[in-house]
Amino acid sequence: MLRSYHQDEHVEAGCDEAGRGCFAGPVFAAAVILPRDFFHPLLNDSKQVLPAVREELRLVIEAQAVSFAVCRVDNEEIDRINILRASFKAMHLAVDRLKPKPRLLLIDGNRFVKYKRTAHHCVVKGDGIYASIAAASILAKTYRDAYMAQLHEEFPHYGWKKNKGYGTEEHREAIAEFGLCRYHRKSFDIVPQPEPELF
Repeated sequence: MLRSYHQDEHVEAGCDEAGRGCFAGPVFAAAVILPRDFFHPLLNDSKQVLPAVREELRLVIEAQAVSFAVCRVDNEEIDRINILRASFKAMHLAVDRLKPKPRLLLIDGNRFVKYKRTAHHCVVKGDGIYASIAAASILAKTYRDAYMAQLHEEFPHYGWKKNKGYGTEEHREAIAEFGLCRYHRKSFDIVPQPEPELF
């Protein structure tokens, strides 16, 4: 069972991102403050939840959260500042929008850039431990998937509606055939290199 809170004294928010390892599209991050009595039997790390259940959970979280926000940093900025910094920036942008302001941030992962003067606690695989991080993972994932489905309409040959911009075999083959488009992360080493000549 997921833990409701890390501590009992201060308002805390869970933060998580989606799309960090993708070849294309933005990185999304969500920040969520849940009521202390929040419980949903299906809430878990978004990667462990079926897509239809993720959509159901998204509606529940949006309806019952004390506060939530979802923000993104696009591929051009990812190329400028690198994906790790972009992930942290997306989290900061999401926390900016929370009301009330949390006094503690629970961050999924092992690293984070401090947000203003707010304390934070990094939790490896935290989306499977704390309900607020799991909720953030659900929102970040569902919002990003919906966004990539929109981009798919513009560039259907990359299969983003299915692969969401990740480096699947289908996506790699499409890049080899069509090259990169304006939504690809140019700083990622994703263009296939020709095989070296042996003789």
